Amino acid sequence: MLRALFALLFFQLAGEVTARGLDLPVPGPVIGFVLLALLLAAWPAARREIEPVADGLLRHLSLLFVPAAVGVIQQWGLVRTQALPIGVALVVSTWAALAVTALVFRAVARRLGLADAIGEAG
Repeated sequence: MLRALFALLFFQLAGEVTARGLDLPVPGPVIGFVLLALLLAAWPAARREIEPVADGLLRHLSLLFVPAAVGVIQQWGLVRTQALPIGVALVVSTWAALAVTALVFRAVARRLGLADAIGEAG
């Protein structure tokens, strides 16, 4: 278990070092995740050791939202005065993300020849 936790933290650190050292616009944890995925693809036995630890961390993922909620409560006065711009930004960004996702999905489906699967005619 300790080796698996070390591996998870090591890959996050490796991603951070890579992202900051090379001044990449990609977050370090994303790079670390890709490196970890490559390790697991190359060495499937590592998955048996890492999976229980990762599952345990994911079971308690909601605890990571506590600091964000505390920050919102501490800044409640600012949040309340800026409620309209925050609300508009949330709605617009959500709709934009949905639209872009749908367009990318349609483009990929067309490219793969799966247009019939999504109800498009040619």
